[in-house]
Amino acid sequence: MTHSLSVAALQLPLAGTEAENIDAVSDLVSQAAGHGAQIILPPELFSGPYFCKTQEEAHFALARPTLEHPSVRAMAKLAKQLGVAIPTSFFERDGTHFYNTMAMIDADGAILGTYRKSHIPDGPGYQEKYYFRPGNTGFKVWDVFGTRIGVGICWDQWYPECARAMALMGAELLFYPTAIGAEPQDATLDTRHMWRRAMVGHAVSNCMPVIAANRVGNENDHGLGPQKFYGTSFIANEWGEVVTDLNDSETGLLVATFDLDQARTHRASMGFFRDRRPQLYSRLVEDI
Repeated sequence: MTHSLSVAALQLPLAGTEAENIDAVSDLVSQAAGHGAQIILPPELFSGPYFCKTQEEAHFALARPTLEHPSVRAMAKLAKQLGVAIPTSFFERDGTHFYNTMAMIDADGAILGTYRKSHIPDGPGYQEKYYFRPGNTGFKVWDVFGTRIGVGICWDQWYPECARAMALMGAELLFYPTAIGAEPQDATLDTRHMWRRAMVGHAVSNCMPVIAANRVGNENDHGLGPQKFYGTSFIANEWGEVVTDLNDSETGLLVATFDLDQARTHRASMGFFRDRRPQLYSRLVEDI
């Protein structure tokens, strides 16, 4: 019997309060479950506006331990109620350390574990190094609905090593929760197409579907002017074809169903994993 899996990506504005944002995400999760989605991906750090635009010590109060974070608690309750899995991005406090973290919530509401964002950006409008330590969990994969998935948070999506590491651990789909938009230092710089091409490349090179969820719209931060997030969330298949997407102003959800047996056959036939030469890579690194 064919092994099929339905997935969803959510796109919405997140300029509201913590309660408003979690309610808005919860509503879209419920809608996605109603369309048959089994794994549902919200955007990165969805419980509030993107706070990393500036360096403000007050924002550290937004972080909580995993089991105490409102996003995690709300999504765990909803996952159990709807019977869906939800990779949940949140600002984690672990003792004196702070991380950009994803809790993998299974369809029974159980938290399977966490993964902490490894690559941390630092630039105009995206000053994350002030808030987050580099993740110490490594890249991870999760067994849900009879398959294995990988999740890379936002900036980790630019690194092919991240995608390949998860694929080598047995992932059959890759999910990327994201917060990416305009570059305040250069109004002519639009990275949305690069952002998509990079992830579509992961789909092609690893022969597996890729699901990307981004926030959308303007968010204001302490009167410093709007920061525009450009949406364009998408789902691509194992061939790198974008099968469904949203534009730069839409609020909504994307749902796609994949035949994982078919994707597995395609992955085997391309030979990308068969023809890997890790011993050669090691020698190349030694020569650098």
